[in-house]
Amino acid sequence: QVQLIESGGGLVQAGGSLRLSCAASGIISDRNVMAWYRQAPGRTRDFVALMNPGGKTNYAKSVKGRFTISRDNAKNTVYLQMNSLKSEDTAVYYCAADRDNHGRFGSWGQGTQVTVSS
Repeated sequence: QVQLIESGGGLVQAGGSLRLSCAASGIISDRNVMAWYRQAPGRTRDFVALMNPGGKTNYAKSVKGRFTISRDNAKNTVYLQMNSLKSEDTAVYYCAADRDNHGRFGSWGQGTQVTVSS
C-alpha cells in the first residue's frame, strides 16, 4: 500500500521560501514518477512539478524558475523547494505517485497548507 506524507507547509511572507517534503512508503520514489500538485480555494487541483525515474523534471509555467523538485533516494523522500513565493502560490500542496499509462496518479498524500501573505 502506497503512503505519501507531506510536511513543511506553513505561513510565509511574499518573497520568502519554504521546502515541502513527501515521505513515501510502499513505493520506491526513484523508480516512479513523483509529482506535486496544488489546489487553491475554489479552484481545481493543478500540476506544479514532477520528476521521472531518470531525474528529468517538468514544471508548470507559473512556478518555473522559482520552484525546484528533488529527491533523496536514501530517505525515499521527494522535496519541493519554493523560492520567491507569491500570494498566488497559496494553496494546499499534494504529493502524487503511482502514475498509470494514461498519466493519472493513483496515490495522493493528505496535503500540506502553504499560505503566502502579501
